[in-house]
Amino acid sequence: MILAPLAHAERYLALHPLFAEAFGFLRRSDLHTLAPGIHPVRGDSVFAIVEAAEGRTREAAKLECHRRYIDIQLVLEGVDEMGWRPLSQCSLPLGDYDEGRDIRFFADVPAAWVETPAGAFCVFFPEDAHAPLVSPGPLRKVVMKVAADAPP
Repeated sequence: MILAPLAHAERYLALHPLFAEAFGFLRRSDLHTLAPGIHPVRGDSVFAIVEAAEGRTREAAKLECHRRYIDIQLVLEGVDEMGWRPLSQCSLPLGDYDEGRDIRFFADVPAAWVETPAGAFCVFFPEDAHAPLVSPGPLRKVVMKVAADAPP
């Protein structure tokens, strides 16, 4: 898991061959005007999901993980207090892995909470379970989905 301001994104480009495209999208000047929903970048390899939602409590947030995609979650408005726990320490699944949605939920409690303000991003790899959208107020964010095993 990584937490950093968007201004430091270049430091992480070498971690994955598609991170340059993903962070390039996040540097667009019109992010705040994009409608909620899915925005294509590079087919199924890189795409953005714009979210605008009311925050939820820590108790209501469930840990989730993904097998096929790395999440880069950039907060645009509000503060998202994201929960984190190593997937290897999650032992309370709330159902099977949903291959179509690339998601599995857990009832485990996060090991840490990461306060992510507007202008900062978190990167969650497949080994990172995370519980996003925790906030006392509204949130607006962009979640980049980057195929974990995609070639450049």
